[in-house]
Amino acid sequence: MGKPLLNFLKVFLPFSLILFIIQFLVISNFIEASLYYGTLANYAFHIFATLLIYTLLLYINLNFSDKTGFAFMGLGLLKMVSAVLFLLPALLDDEVSVFAQVIAFFVPYFIFLIFETTFAVKLINHNK
Repeated sequence: MGKPLLNFLKVFLPFSLILFIIQFLVISNFIEASLYYGTLANYAFHIFATLLIYTLLLYINLNFSDKTGFAFMGLGLLKMVSAVLFLLPALLDDEVSVFAQVIAFFVPYFIFLIFETTFAVKLINHNK
């Protein structure tokens, strides 16, 4: 489990840092709407969720390799529910631009999802 996780982190950490810097600069310089969660909070959620999902996928792949795909789908659903619960306070706040907050959250959400999916497919195909 150590080497695949290390290989993942070698790509994931620079990827996350570059995305964070880009979004931070865009929001700081071009978005004037008030947001409930800042860029740091959004990325803390995305990075933690992605690391947790990939670590669990590695564990499941190591112990139950035929169940990795199902685990990925289930963990993806759990991540979606967690995202909605994370955003719920922002959606209920009247002083926040809901549209800007949703865009600021879900653009990186889908980018991280594509990243996760790419590594999960490599993990699943490695077993075949």
